[in-house]
Amino acid sequence: MNTPFGPLPFLLRHPSIYGLSRITDSLFISNGEAANNKFFLYANQITTVINVSVEVINTYFPDIYYIHVPITDCPASCLYDFFDPVADKIHAVEANQGRTLVHCAAGISRSAALCIAYLMKYHSLSLANAHAWVKSCRPIIRPNNGFWRQLIQYEHKLFGKTSVQMVQSPLGVIPDLYENELRLMIAL
Repeated sequence: MNTPFGPLPFLLRHPSIYGLSRITDSLFISNGEAANNKFFLYANQITTVINVSVEVINTYFPDIYYIHVPITDCPASCLYDFFDPVADKIHAVEANQGRTLVHCAAGISRSAALCIAYLMKYHSLSLANAHAWVKSCRPIIRPNNGFWRQLIQYEHKLFGKTSVQMVQSPLGVIPDLYENELRLMIAL
């Protein structure tokens, strides 16, 4: 996009990728770099930061509460055990008029899975709808297959049914939500 001063920097054209992406009025998602940006945190009135990584070290800013969930972005990592506690914390922060930022290294897999779990628990969204909502707010999300399996299990626990299944594809097992995307890629 051009302006009278030349093209807009990529960062300004795609704030949902490099800045904080707003999921709800009180929930944001980002990568580790954005989570350590004082301007982003204060401009968005973030009161709680949840770091879902082992590789990102937070810069601690005054008046912000920090929580560390030490999980690697590996399909074998057990993120399921954190779905309820993190969702409960996000809900409690919102009830106290605060705002939460959930981040991992890239803001693609771990943090996305936790935001999806929160939407299922506190907004009664199906896994398919929660994923679609978070993806509409941050188009680059893509939880790993292990987290997908755990989210499917969590959805079944919450609602007694599932809206997403893992299916076989030419690239291996994937969530059925990705089948159309895969067909388009193969067609190209």
